[in-house]
Amino acid sequence: MRIVLLHSDWIEFTPKRKAIPKPEPVEKETKRIEEVLVALVTVEKGDNEEVVENAVKDLLDIKNRVKAPRVVIYPWAHLSHNLADPSLALKLLTLFENKVREEGIEVYRAPFGWYKEFRIAVKGHPLAELSREFKPGKGKEIKKKGEKKFVILTPQGAEIDPVTADLSQYNEDFQILVRKEALKEPLPGGESKVIYYLQRFGFDWEPYSDYGHMRFAPHAALIYDLVAEYSRIVARKLGLPVYEVKGTPFFNLSEKPVKEHAELYGDRLYIVETDKGEFVLRYAACHQQFSMMKDWVISYKNLPFGAFEIADSYRYEQSGETELSFRLRRFWMPDMHIIVKDEADAKEWVLKVHKLILAEMEKLGRNYELLVNIVSPQQYERYKDFIINLAKDVNKPVLVSIYPPTGLNYYWTINIEYVIRDHLDRPREIGTVQIDIGNAKRFGIKYVDRDNKEKYPVILHTAIIGSIERYIFAQFDTAVSKKYPMLPVWLSPVQVRLIPIRKDFLEFAEKVSMELEKEGFRVDIDDTERSLDRKIVDAEKEWIPYVVVIGKREMESGELTVRIREERDQRKIKLEELIKILKEKTEGYPKRTIYFSKYLSKRPKIMKME
Repeated sequence: MRIVLLHSDWIEFTPKRKAIPKPEPVEKETKRIEEVLVALVTVEKGDNEEVVENAVKDLLDIKNRVKAPRVVIYPWAHLSHNLADPSLALKLLTLFENKVREEGIEVYRAPFGWYKEFRIAVKGHPLAELSREFKPGKGKEIKKKGEKKFVILTPQGAEIDPVTADLSQYNEDFQILVRKEALKEPLPGGESKVIYYLQRFGFDWEPYSDYGHMRFAPHAALIYDLVAEYSRIVARKLGLPVYEVKGTPFFNLSEKPVKEHAELYGDRLYIVETDKGEFVLRYAACHQQFSMMKDWVISYKNLPFGAFEIADSYRYEQSGETELSFRLRRFWMPDMHIIVKDEADAKEWVLKVHKLILAEMEKLGRNYELLVNIVSPQQYERYKDFIINLAKDVNKPVLVSIYPPTGLNYYWTINIEYVIRDHLDRPREIGTVQIDIGNAKRFGIKYVDRDNKEKYPVILHTAIIGSIERYIFAQFDTAVSKKYPMLPVWLSPVQVRLIPIRKDFLEFAEKVSMELEKEGFRVDIDDTERSLDRKIVDAEKEWIPYVVVIGKREMESGELTVRIREERDQRKIKLEELIKILKEKTEGYPKRTIYFSKYLSKRPKIMKME
């Protein structure tokens, strides 16, 4: 905070026109104050209450020394290029004014956010013109009344202290979750095979970008788009109307609801300076969907409904903690918000979402452990029976994290994290669902009830399959845990590879490929001048589910020799039967054509085949 103090005979100012889009409301009249200490104040980034307190102490000292009977606080944005965003500046200027007034001093504040015409008569003595600069120290931290408390809650309703619990009675996945979250034990970790295979398939960091930003080569881009489309399919499985939207990742921190939501979210905000001021890059689809829904006319007859967006999301993770496809600074969240009438309806829909989250991970042959975050001890008592029902549903204990009462107005009451145990025995959060009781009011989202009264709905936040990248991480983690790794057939970039033994059989291979493509399957042809063994080895490295070797016998008989990766077997089957198998394996999943040349001989070396 920078201040110029002017002991003056008088100051006179008149608001003329707006300096920011939403200035402080004001009467456009001239104000004159006589015998006054004028403080021209610039609020800078990083300023806080501590800075204001120090500035007030200094101002009071000067006021007493020059014997000025009154004070004017005059917003003055010209003392620094490091300006705070307008909402923070106004907040701290108002605090400055109030703290001076609390000392029993007559104080005035010129309106904020206006270009003003002003005149001033400064007295001519040594203390009449002074400049000051105040920098924040550590600032004021919210003092927590204790730390988070962890409880193991059983389906029978028993509460067990993780510190004294006999963890050996629980499954290994749950033990690892408790040790990591509740007991804060370091886990062994190690070198991840997942990262190696992700890079082989074309998922990697972008070296020309910031830390934590990925790039997707053709195979990776295809996998990404398939998962994104599948997230839409999953969102509609809940059986309610889903309204898909699209929007911007940039939101103005001078807007009150955006600022408040950002403050509640906490750290890891990705801030960008623009010519309109300070903007936050969204960390989920909340801002865009809430900004839209506040303009919708919603009746109780429309509830419940879902709003959905595959939102590019940004979190300023520490550079040393970023991890390919799991912990990123920029990622994609298939984010759905379910709008319901009240908290009772919210609990019913959480259970429906919960069952769908579990079912989607079960398709990978995996199980989730539950970490249930509760915003306060009071809310824990309110939600305890609900959490016990969750434990009963999964038929095993859940770990509950109870936040201390800090005085913060969190927007959620309960936040359920769905955690898998990865191949390195680390807990990994994938899916999530929350009950939000604060943002409808914060953003002005309303509905009209049966009595024609406006009410604020309750909002569920959920990413059923997790972020796109984390779901892909889970798929690869599942694959590398098998003796013969492979992705599901629907997600495999190439579902069928045709290998003609000689060029003589290329035309027949092309006919087979066209029949498969008609049915929407992804097929390529290894027409390179290499040995059959080398071609088969490379197909194995790409985890291709079905490899068809084509020679004279296949062309004459119409029976294909098919290597089936999942079965580690080779069979002779008709093309019609192969199509039937592919349809069964991909039913209910999205289809896309290949993103690269069908002919291997025409491709640049993109995949890392070493």
